[in-house]
This record gives sequence, C-alpha cells and structure tokens, in this order.
Amino acid sequence: MKEALGVGNLIRNVALVGQQGNGKTSLVEAMLYRAGVLGRPGSVADGSTVGDTEPEERERHQSLSLTAVSFHWAGHDMTILDTPGYADFLAEALQAMQVAELTVFVIDAVSGVQTQDLVLWRYAAKDTRPRMIFINGLDRAHASFDATLASVRAAFGSHTEPVELPIGQGSSFHGITDLLTDDAFVYDSGRAVAVTVPEALEDAERTGHAHLVEEVVEGDDDILEQYLDGHAPTTEQLEQLLHDAVDAGKVFPVLCGSATTPIGVDHLLDFICHVGPAPTELGPVTVYAGEVPVEVAVDPDGDSLAYVFKTRIDQFLGTVSYLKVISGTIRAEDVLVNTRTRGSERLRQLLSFQGADQRHTHQIIAGAIAAVAKLVDTRTGDTLAVEGSPVVVPSPEVPAAVYGIAVRAATPANEDRLASGLARLVTEDPSLTVTFEQSTHQTVLSGGGETHLRVALARLARLGIELETEDVKVAYLETLKGSVEISARHRKQSGGHGQFAVATVAFEPLDRGAGFEFESRVTGGAIPRNLIPAVGAGIEAALVDAGVHGFPVVDVRAVCLDGQHHPVDSSEMAFRLAGAKALRSAVGQVGTEVLEPVSELTVQVPASLQGDVLGDLSSRRARVLGTGPIGGVGFAEVRALVPTAEIGNYAIDLRSMTGGAGQFTRSHDGYQVLPQSLVARVV
Repeated sequence: MKEALGVGNLIRNVALVGQQGNGKTSLVEAMLYRAGVLGRPGSVADGSTVGDTEPEERERHQSLSLTAVSFHWAGHDMTILDTPGYADFLAEALQAMQVAELTVFVIDAVSGVQTQDLVLWRYAAKDTRPRMIFINGLDRAHASFDATLASVRAAFGSHTEPVELPIGQGSSFHGITDLLTDDAFVYDSGRAVAVTVPEALEDAERTGHAHLVEEVVEGDDDILEQYLDGHAPTTEQLEQLLHDAVDAGKVFPVLCGSATTPIGVDHLLDFICHVGPAPTELGPVTVYAGEVPVEVAVDPDGDSLAYVFKTRIDQFLGTVSYLKVISGTIRAEDVLVNTRTRGSERLRQLLSFQGADQRHTHQIIAGAIAAVAKLVDTRTGDTLAVEGSPVVVPSPEVPAAVYGIAVRAATPANEDRLASGLARLVTEDPSLTVTFEQSTHQTVLSGGGETHLRVALARLARLGIELETEDVKVAYLETLKGSVEISARHRKQSGGHGQFAVATVAFEPLDRGAGFEFESRVTGGAIPRNLIPAVGAGIEAALVDAGVHGFPVVDVRAVCLDGQHHPVDSSEMAFRLAGAKALRSAVGQVGTEVLEPVSELTVQVPASLQGDVLGDLSSRRARVLGTGPIGGVGFAEVRALVPTAEIGNYAIDLRSMTGGAGQFTRSHDGYQVLPQSLVARVV
C-alpha cells in the first residue's frame, strides 16, 4: 500500500532517550498497541518487540541501535525513534536527537535519574532543544513519583515542571491526574476512564496546577497581567503557553505512567500532539555552504534537501538509508545529489518503517522522517540536495572511538570477507572506525567501548567471517642517546664489478617530532654528487628497525662528512648499504632511548567524581594540564597528558569508576622518553 508521508504541522518526530532498562522499547510497544498497530505489546524479555530485531539485541534483551516506527495518532503522523540506553551506543541517541523536534527522556520510577540520563541531558542542553520527561514504571514495587521528580529537578533543573500526578503507586497505581486541565483518569485494561480528582490528591493537584500556571504565564505579558489581576487563564491559553515554552526550551514538562500496563501512554501521545513542536514551528534549519551558515525553511515547496541519519543493510532490501527531509517534497524516482560525493542518487523506493516491517510511500514532505532503499554511495551523515546546491546539513557531535582491538582473518581465505565485513560495520555504524596501523602492522577496530566491539564482532561472526583478535600494540620508537661520528665501509667482490662505498657520517639526536634530517658536507669529490643522496636513503630505510630493541629510530640528523668511492665498483646501491651500516654502527656505539607515545585526554565526569579521576590518572603517570567546571550541568573537565600504554582499557575503567557517566576524548600528542625502569616491560 502506498501513501503520502507527512502533512505539514501534523508531523511529530520524537526521540526516546534514557538509561538502559528505563523502558523505552516497552514504551514504543505500548504506543503501537494504543495506536492499534499491534494486537498486543511485545516483550523485551522474550524478544518479541517490533524494534529489537537483531539477534544480538534479542540475546542481550536490550536495544543496540536506533529504530524508527511510524503510526497515526489523533490525526497526526507520528515517528518515534527508539534509541539504545547503553553508553557505548551514545552516537545512536545523538543522531536521533539531531533529527527529532522533541526529545522525551524516559526515567525509571524506581532508580530515578541515572548516569546515562545525565550524559544525554548534557548533550541536549547544548541548545534550546525541546524536551520533556516521562517517569516510567510507576506500577513497579518501590516506585516513587516524588523521589523520582526530586532527582529529575536536582539533575535537570527547576524548569522541569510536572503536568501530571499519579493516582496510586506500585501495585496500586491505576491512573493519572492532569494538572493542565484539572481532570483525572483511571485505567481499565489500558483504557482511560474520566473520574473526579481523588480526594487524597485534591490539595496536591491544586498546588501543582497553580505552580504550572505561574511557570507558563510568564511567557505572555498580557495573560500574566490578567493573572495578576485575578483572572485565571483558560485551558486553551495554558496549553498554548506551555506549547510555546516547550518549543523555546524554557519549560520541560514531566509526565508519568507505565509502559507495561499501559497507563498514561495515551495521554503522553496526546500531549506530544498538542504541546510538542511540529517541524515547521521551530524556525529555519541551519545548514552550511562551506563555512557559511545558511538558514533553510522547513517548507514543502522549497528545494529538496534531506539528511541521512542512519544506515542499515537489510537482507532483502540491501542498503536502507533513514533520512529526515529538511525542505521540499521528495517523490519516488526523484534524483538528488550527494553533496559529499557530488554523485547522483535515484530515490527508487521510499519507505516508512515499523521496526522490521516497511510500507512504500510515494512522497515525503519537509519535516517528515522516512527511509529510502538501494542508494549507491550514500552513508550516515550525508546530505542529499538538488543539483547545484552546495549546502551540507551538519552532523551531531559524536564522541570519537576510544576503545580498540586488533583483528585479523583466521585464514587467508577469510581476508577479503573480513575486509568487506568491516566495511559493512562502518557503513551501518559510523561511530565504529577501522584503521591500519603501519607501525604495528595491525588492523584496529575501534568503538565506544568493550560492549560496542563485542556486538560488532558478533555481527561479523553471524556473517560467517572467521577472525582472530589481539590487544592493540603500542607504537614505541627509539632515538639516539648522543652524538657520534661513524665511518662505514661496504665492500663486496664476487666476480665482475664489485661493490665499494665508504661514508663518514655524523649522527646527532633531534628534538621530539623533528623526524629525520640529512645533509651533505662532502667536498673534493670524495663521493660523487649523484651518489650522496643514496647515503641518506640508506640511512632512512634502516631507521625502520635499527633500534636496539627493534623499534623504529626517529628524530635523527645525519651529516655526510666524507667518503671514498671507486670509479667502477661504486654505485647507488653500495652507498645505500654504507649509509645503513653507518646508522647501525651509531646505534651500537651510543645506544638508544625508548620513546613512548603520549595521548592528550579530555575527561568529562560528574564534578563529585573529579578527585577519583585525578587520582586514577596520577596512577597512570599522567601530567594534568588543567581542570574546571562545565557550566551549569554539574560536570567537570580534566585535561591531561597520559602515556598511551596506560590507557588501553581506560574506556572500561572510567565507565566502572563513574557508573557510566564519565566520557573522554583522546588525541595523539607526541612522544616522550620511556623511564628506563619500564623498558624491560615493553621489549
């Protein structure tokens, strides 16, 4: 069945985010059930949910990738983006938040705000992104709305405003009170029945309603003046004021319910429709033409522009690209240009998804989210635009890969399959990276953490690829301990022309990062001018493994001072070999120091854990560059230089130390001398 996807301001795109286990996937199931898409909700525990379709997801009972579901609710086109809550898969949540106009934080009613909730809120708080909170699981033992709300306010700030109160908690939870309308509802088999506000909740409801009114009337001077004069705003005015405050990122409504009962799910959907923003309501989208920002209106009559935020490979459809249409109306068989590759892409199959199921659609208008199958050379983060358009839709700031393992094919027959399998992994999940480390001759697969890589390896195994793994080796180097002058002779006679060359070379160490320098001070034709470069080439070639411990030698200046040649037996090869011999003799005479790579770490952790992090870094031989608070979000930042050998498992250790709240980025800073006491450990 084909249908058009998207009708102007009736589109709602929502990202569900939060800590693993908070019930996001169960909430999606409840939404699909209440919308009539499902006859009964699936279960995460038994692997029957719409969204978790990968074997690894069903085996682990958790979402590992972003999933999009679409359905109709109260005349609106709803697209819900379910995201993983595990820290290793943060990039999936950030992509969802990038394309959704509204982010709903699903918070557990027993545990309250947890570490990954904090991390995600910190990312969302970088702009005025509309957000709301859904306190989930109020039917569970030990659930507490008040305690959870207190943790929400402590973590997310005072502008988190409850718009609902629960009727009962734990096993007695059976309804909600709407603070916006002063209505109450109890649930029978998931269906809401209107009732009067229970007497036990009257005072709390009255106080909550008054506080909500005071919070939102500040957004309209006329209504505020009437309110101060004793005229209460109407329900319609309150709803509009709340809508405007949410759109502006000034108020973050708090709703409540239970995904498994389901209680409050219908009201959550209604609230999203009435109060949540449509794509057309948040103003133009900022894109870039080179370095120049360009404002693009969310207009179905504009030039077509779309952003690809997710790629997966389907066994039947092939490559499936999830996209958000920023502007224009995209129709089946349209041809757009990938602004990264400048190649043309024909959009043959436009699709709307409900988990693993899909339906064809003939057009997608500005603001809508859908998918297209079988694009030729388009990947996550790419922009599709009309011919001649220079603009690029910016991708979210995704944390760089911080944990790696080395992989190699188990047999030569698997080498090509491993290469194609790794390429497929990176296509589906660009937060994974694959690099070949020339210095250690290792292929390194890197990602967000140990779990991220385990899942990636499981997917390779499912493709029938046999491989072996090992720890990533540290790329140590060596440099000369001192200066020395060497006269090296190469002579070989084996009949006919022989080989003869003598090179006198002065060697000295250079500053870190200087590399290799070669110069000639040969005079009087001791070495023919055309053969002098061969001395330098021979030295440079020998640097690769000339160190005392077999590591490459770096940061050396070699000055060719003198030499001898034979008019018949001297050649370029002979002087190359003489140069190499000179270097090895120099290494043997003055010895070398081992150099270890150093990384610059930027660590962001809850401020209360900064001391623990500093102590741990000290144990890793770190040199702290600076510390300081990250404004307004309760986090601190630590910058330090740390030997790379000391941070191989830092992603795992930091996660354990901070309960998953800590994050870090790393970049190569340079090399430093490895203490002599540690040399035996690495050779």
